[in-house]
Amino acid sequence: MLAQQLFNALSLGGVYAVFALGFTLVFGVLGVVNLSHGAVFMLGAYAALEAVTRLNLPLGAALAFAFAVSGVVGLLVDVLVLRPLRARNAPHLIPMIATIGIGISLNSLAQGLFGAENRRFPRELLPQGTLHFAGLDATALELGIILLSLLLMTVLLLTLGKTQLGRALRAIAESPKAALLLGINVEGLFMLTSFVAAGLGGVAGVLIGLYSNALFPLMGQPVLHKGIAVIILGGMG
Repeated sequence: MLAQQLFNALSLGGVYAVFALGFTLVFGVLGVVNLSHGAVFMLGAYAALEAVTRLNLPLGAALAFAFAVSGVVGLLVDVLVLRPLRARNAPHLIPMIATIGIGISLNSLAQGLFGAENRRFPRELLPQGTLHFAGLDATALELGIILLSLLLMTVLLLTLGKTQLGRALRAIAESPKAALLLGINVEGLFMLTSFVAAGLGGVAGVLIGLYSNALFPLMGQPVLHKGIAVIILGGMG
């Protein structure tokens, strides 16, 4: 029984890990606590649902679509809101307050577009059987969440630690001004970071929507609160 509960917690923890990856990436590189990340998480879930129900896309393509839609939203937040604040050397509290307002606006937009009632992914989207191994019962969704979470974390860690892009991002995290003097395209990497971080948030939204079988406009807020706790315990940035 304990092993089963630990396995269930591992699959749900994988969702929070993917969410926290995007959240802490923005904080580490841009130095911003982006409190609209929960709303972007929610938009990713709705984007995947629309891709499945209206465009008849398979789950893999819907995940990619959610990543792209959420990434574009994150990119727009950076270009339209955070970049002007950076140009004015605004105190750290100002971008955080601005992202709260963005999150509220996105939640209201989602409620207007999709309604306030719960929505669900089609049951036939995933295999319904249960696998039995080592005394554990596991669904295809739980295994998929764990594998996808591990894959995303591995790719991000290897990118940051082993590539020229990762070294540039770490240089920006240390000092954007020094990185600029070294010829690094700081603003371009800020945009890339915002896109990837928001995309990861959107993927996490799809996973939690599948796991809980419920989508609603405020679904990102509880995850945001728990995600903040996770990255504080695990280390900001």
